[in-house]
Amino acid sequence: MQTAGGPMFLAALSFAYFAKALSGSYMKSTITQLERRFDIPSYLIGIIDGSFEIGNLLVIAFVSYFGAKLHRPKIIAIGCVVMSFGTFLIAMPHFIIGRYKIETSVRQSVNSTNNLSPCPESSPESTRAGCERESGVSMWIYVFLGNVLRGIGETPVQPLGISYIDDYAQSENAALYIGCVQTISVIGPVFGYLLGSLCAKIYVDIGYVDMETVTIAPDDSRWVGAWWLGYLIAGTITLMSAVPFWFLPKSLPMPLDKHDTSCTPEQTRFIKDSPTMEHKFRPEEPANLHQMAKDFLPTLKSLLGNPVYIIYLCVTIVQFNSLIGMVTYKPKYIEQHYGQTASKANFLMGMINIPAVALGMFSGGVIMKRYKLGIMGAAKFAFGTSLLGYFLSLFFLAMGCENSKVAGITVSYTGVQGSSYQEPSLFSDCNSGCLCSRREWDPVCGENGITYASPCLAGCVSATGSGRNTIFNNCRCVALADTQPGNLTAALGQCTSRDGCDRIFPYFLALSVLSSFIISLGGTPGFVLLVRCIKPELKSLALGIHTLATRTLAGIPAPIYFGAIIDTTCLKWGSKMCGGRGACRIYDTSGVFKTQRVHFEMRQNVCKHAELETLRKEENSSVHCEQFIPASDCNPDRETRL
Repeated sequence: MQTAGGPMFLAALSFAYFAKALSGSYMKSTITQLERRFDIPSYLIGIIDGSFEIGNLLVIAFVSYFGAKLHRPKIIAIGCVVMSFGTFLIAMPHFIIGRYKIETSVRQSVNSTNNLSPCPESSPESTRAGCERESGVSMWIYVFLGNVLRGIGETPVQPLGISYIDDYAQSENAALYIGCVQTISVIGPVFGYLLGSLCAKIYVDIGYVDMETVTIAPDDSRWVGAWWLGYLIAGTITLMSAVPFWFLPKSLPMPLDKHDTSCTPEQTRFIKDSPTMEHKFRPEEPANLHQMAKDFLPTLKSLLGNPVYIIYLCVTIVQFNSLIGMVTYKPKYIEQHYGQTASKANFLMGMINIPAVALGMFSGGVIMKRYKLGIMGAAKFAFGTSLLGYFLSLFFLAMGCENSKVAGITVSYTGVQGSSYQEPSLFSDCNSGCLCSRREWDPVCGENGITYASPCLAGCVSATGSGRNTIFNNCRCVALADTQPGNLTAALGQCTSRDGCDRIFPYFLALSVLSSFIISLGGTPGFVLLVRCIKPELKSLALGIHTLATRTLAGIPAPIYFGAIIDTTCLKWGSKMCGGRGACRIYDTSGVFKTQRVHFEMRQNVCKHAELETLRKEENSSVHCEQFIPASDCNPDRETRL
């Protein structure tokens, strides 16, 4: 890539990777915001998140195959435009849906506009205004469709962009260039999560409501940030990334080492003829759609006949199940397990965890270039880093926190520990004088350090102050060891003090950074290993099928079943305005959250070990006949078998 078009394409592709990574990571950062805004469970959020992969699935095989024969830069440009439209569509529900209504049990008393009545003596009438409109419109469908469009638009960027670089870059520089692009793609999430952190601090209806009347803070499980704002910003950046590709040529001059069609000694060991491929295309040839369609099935058969390629697919499918599930719900895990706000969780992901991944991927490319790692070297390096990362991840099991103390849910009203899924346990003799609702979630923190689901369930009979400064008095259920129940107060919001969690959290972050760096070291060698195990004209299709398989069997199901597992740990569900289950308000954080990553990384390492053994068998079986292979027999129509 020595001509002017080479560096320009590298810069344009890096910007496109940055844009798609930014919007994708911003989607991850808004998981909890979307749950709360649309009152949906985690598994449904998983379906929305997986819709990106569904869009990819619809067109990836055809774009990867036919796109390689057409004008690759312009196809990438079209994809970026489609991505931006999808991102704008995700933000659209905010402008057509009503204002966000906070679930609360606090009601104004009849005789005063200042005093609140937390303890109703009669069953309150539930308002049904707007229920018909709410039940008839599911606004999250627009988010789903927008994410599908994002997936369709993103399809050509990776297979066509990476194959374009590998075609026109010198062999010794290709790994470094791919490492640079991959690094930029990891820098994108840094800004995506930082954008998510900023927007999570801003109230969803900022500019439309008086913030003095908002009684919840960003650390409240009902808080919804300005999720829509980030999608408008991300859509604009993605649209800008399309511009440079319209001015790039279809092809670039081939470097000198690419004119030499002889195989390296290492590649010669794994060469196998492919008699099914009679007609070969080069990117510079005029497109012949009929011939391309005719050769599609034989080409696909030739690609899928490579056993090491199939094993590599199996390895990455298991690996991506673990990584996608972890990345999708890690901010939520930090929020729920360590009591952090959504804004802080996104900030930590962007400023601490993601840079470690970027450094690891870049370092992997540098190590490959510095030590000139071949096919076996790249495979061993990727396996070693993955195995070390797995052992480090075992330490996460020792970094758990106890559940928050919530009366009637995780502790009894007398302070005895124990989780409960039975809503009747929310009631006690101390709040029997009030007709409280068991469905509402309007938490208050008692002076005894225990959270109560609502002022009514805390037995509070009066309140003073307004907005976030409201104090509830004479709470009959709040008691200390040396005081009589009924004389203590409670404040709005959950209690934040959790013994031990503040001390453990820095160690969790340090271990998360270290394990992310170690695992990502093998990312670039593994990716280069993939593109070197097949014939040059099959690179785009191989990358496309690889993306198709991993997204079909990992990208789509992983967020769904991870979300479904997380839903099973919910201890208290919110309620929608017109009835029905809303978003989860509190989880059993000592349950299934922390075990999933370690479980999947163990399976991942078993698969990588099997891949390495296959590579060794392929190499050993070909050593005995290598000395009988003339150099002239090595031609560009033969395939590198790992």
